[in-house]
Amino acid sequence: MSETKQLTLPVTGMTCANCVATVERSLKKIAGVGSAVVNLSSERATVEFDPQTVELGDLIGRVERAGYGVATGEADLVIKRLSDDNDARRLEKSLAKLEGVLETQVSLTTERAQVKYVPTVVSQAEIRAAVARSGFETVEMGGEAEDAEQKAREVEITQQRHLLITSLLFTVPLFLSSMGMEFSLLPLAWKEASWARLLTFALATPVQFYVAWQYYRGAYKSLRNGSANMDVLIAMGSSVAYFYSIAVSLGAIEGQVYFETAAVIITLIRLGKFLEARAKGRTSEAIKKLMGLRAKTARVIRDGAELEVPVDDVRVGDLVLVRPGEKIAVDGVVVDGRSAVDESMLTGESLPVEKGPGDPVIGATLNKLGLLKFEATKVGRETALAQIVRLVEEAQGSKAPIQKLADQVSAWFVPAVIVLALLTFAAWYFFGPDLPVNADTTSFTRALINMVAVLVIACPCAMGLATPTAVMVGTGKGAEMGILFRSSEALERAGKVSVVVLDKTGTVTKGQPAVTDIVIYDQYSVLSGTDDKKLNIEHLLRLAASVEKGSEHPLGEAIWAEATTRGLTLVEPGGFKAEVGNGVEAEVEDHAVVVGNLRMMDARHYLLNGLEKEVERLQSEAKTAMLVAVDGAVRGVIAVADTVKDGSQEAIAELHRMGFKVAMITGDNRKTAEAIAKQVGVDTVLAEVLPEGKSEEVKKLQTSHVARGTPHVVAMVGDGVNDAPALAQADVGIAIGTGTDVAMAAAPVTLISGDLRGVARTISLSRKTLGTIKQNLFWAFFYNVILIPAAAAGFLNPMIAAGAMAFSSIFVVSNSLRLRRYRTQ
Repeated sequence: MSETKQLTLPVTGMTCANCVATVERSLKKIAGVGSAVVNLSSERATVEFDPQTVELGDLIGRVERAGYGVATGEADLVIKRLSDDNDARRLEKSLAKLEGVLETQVSLTTERAQVKYVPTVVSQAEIRAAVARSGFETVEMGGEAEDAEQKAREVEITQQRHLLITSLLFTVPLFLSSMGMEFSLLPLAWKEASWARLLTFALATPVQFYVAWQYYRGAYKSLRNGSANMDVLIAMGSSVAYFYSIAVSLGAIEGQVYFETAAVIITLIRLGKFLEARAKGRTSEAIKKLMGLRAKTARVIRDGAELEVPVDDVRVGDLVLVRPGEKIAVDGVVVDGRSAVDESMLTGESLPVEKGPGDPVIGATLNKLGLLKFEATKVGRETALAQIVRLVEEAQGSKAPIQKLADQVSAWFVPAVIVLALLTFAAWYFFGPDLPVNADTTSFTRALINMVAVLVIACPCAMGLATPTAVMVGTGKGAEMGILFRSSEALERAGKVSVVVLDKTGTVTKGQPAVTDIVIYDQYSVLSGTDDKKLNIEHLLRLAASVEKGSEHPLGEAIWAEATTRGLTLVEPGGFKAEVGNGVEAEVEDHAVVVGNLRMMDARHYLLNGLEKEVERLQSEAKTAMLVAVDGAVRGVIAVADTVKDGSQEAIAELHRMGFKVAMITGDNRKTAEAIAKQVGVDTVLAEVLPEGKSEEVKKLQTSHVARGTPHVVAMVGDGVNDAPALAQADVGIAIGTGTDVAMAAAPVTLISGDLRGVARTISLSRKTLGTIKQNLFWAFFYNVILIPAAAAGFLNPMIAAGAMAFSSIFVVSNSLRLRRYRTQ
């Protein structure tokens, strides 16, 4: 079986949850399509399919046959080095083979290539790269490559604005004249005049068939696909009022005309849709902000010359120069220079990070102080920023479990409303109370108006937007804070956590052993020739570190690093030997130096010089004691320990304040683990657990129960490397990242900065987002459950009903947008 492929299509023309269901159903009908998930808020369809049997054109064609569109971009490129018509045809064929390119036309005369493409599948940068691979050159026009998808959305909003203004131009005078006649503000003769009805007909008709044509077309395509959406309700409601008024105007039946009702219904709904589209655009602002962080140009060194090139032209292996105050163009490793880099735009951490030779740098971060020269290691879609954007977009396109109820209700909502509207008409017409003899209306008219009110008050849109808008804003806000949610399910689950399990090494602690204590023998001066304790300590450290220069053991590296940090001059050891599990020995400056554990010293019958008590003391503090013997006698002890990360104690205290139990899991011995746990304030210690046993410990916590009989929802926090099984077993896996490897961790949540305090922020943001989703769903259901019966009971005029319907969607989107202002403590 061939591998499946995933593509994301930007879909236009969707208005409600029924549209989502229609597009999903249509795509799934294609043989070879495994799954299709459509998001109303981001207006995107994510499709998994077999590339052997399905092509991009098949997917687009299916969306269009369902009555919707796919947003496309158009690139107009100036091409150099076209020598003849064969070159033009060759380039045309080369571009046509590029996935995501729909149409291409290359003109030798104008030296231009016009390319129509799907922006979520291929970018202009990739199109220009394909031109270069074909042996030609694109001329940089000086402007930024347009956001084709955004442009398509803006065209849609502009069209809605045009239709709204057109609708208002006709509806306002129609409404004012109708109300003037209704309340006798105009001469009575006008009300009776045939031209008055003709005028109202003339004003209402453009609104009905020009402004509302989109609803008729949408209703037809929806019914053709075997479903019914919001367009069906609007088309039915306004058409009933409009065509009834024509019948009255022609004298076919008696009663009042309701041209203004039909026009006002369409205008209010059009106003609501316009405001909703503008508000929905703001839900993706976090993604746009992230994309806007990208540097536009880079200063590279090629053939010994310094060149300024577009960032898309930077290649892996290029040497890139960054001056103070400039953005780092792509991901790389520093080869020369030292500086402080502001990474807050990606990690959420405000303090600049010191960078020097060998340190990684992330594209889009800001160089604050010195000049840096780095080698590009990741460019284009491989950079950390591009991966973050992709992960956030995937999360926004996924469906949260809480959305399933809304989807199920939406599936039968519109047909149920239509049935209820017909029942409302029948009930009022056949069983409604008798009208006064002098009433201005008839039983038929009254029943008809109440039926129209039921049709236009119903709002499936609010239910469809309740979850995805909050997820879009929540995941975007998370990205701003350095928190990456891989799916909306992860965002939802994180808010239900009751127990947090922390891996020790690399999560609570730095994961890098460091020297914590150096204790020397009282008579060390005999060896060093000085009574200065500081000099004696440094002399012992220099000897030990010189021996460890040949060691690859983490403890030896910690001793070597401490000496280097202190600026000590080390010498090359002679006759280096290592004893596995015990220590190392070598000759340094004519001294026989041995660095190892008690077992190694006892085996050689070295005098311990009373340092046994120091060894016991250090071990009780969860430190590894390395004895240093010089010329046959132990002269000192160097203690090495994995130190606690800055912020770990504060992070665990914050989790306690939020009401969580905090457990720490480690493969270390219990004494070491308990010492660390005491230092940071952990509740439960799970020590001496092998990597493969960590997932089993998580499972045990999940099967335990809290007081009210509800199973624990467990969050596991680890570095994503040896914790992978435990992260997968946990209800919510949270991987501690480092900014450059955000795509490596398979956990549902990644903290880019590696700061443990991000765990509390993650859960807090998830709770806030989940609360917003519940508010939205409550409003959407409450609105329909209360106002549809009110309309059926005759309490709502159709015009008021249309206004309420338009407001309901705006309320949901606006409520979700409040998450943008969310701040953690």
